Order: sequence, then structure tokens, then C-alpha cells
Amino acid sequence: MPQLNPAPWFSILILSWLVFLAVIPPKVINHSFPNEPVSRTGDAMKPHSWTWPWS
Repeated sequence: MPQLNPAPWFSILILSWLVFLAVIPPKVINHSFPNEPVSRTGDAMKPHSWTWPWS
């Protein structure tokens, strides 16, 4: 029953996780967004009432 021998599959699993942990996080951290968030004042956040054309 060769499928019960964990030797080749465990090493492949560990190697693939090491590659993912070494390659993916720096690429995600270095990603820059084109629009940085801007803080707004409280006045700009107040809703305005809608004027309905039929009322």
C-alpha cells in the first residue's frame, strides 16, 4: 500500500508551504494602491435630504 507511505508526500507538502510563505507575503506587502484613503471631516458625512420632483 504505497499511499500510506508519507515520506514523499510530506516533503512535497512542506516544500510547497515554504515556497508559499517565502514568495507570496513579500509580493502582497509590496503591493501599492493607486488611491490612498483620505480622512474626511464630519461635515462632509452628513446626509442631505432629497427633494422629490412630484411633492
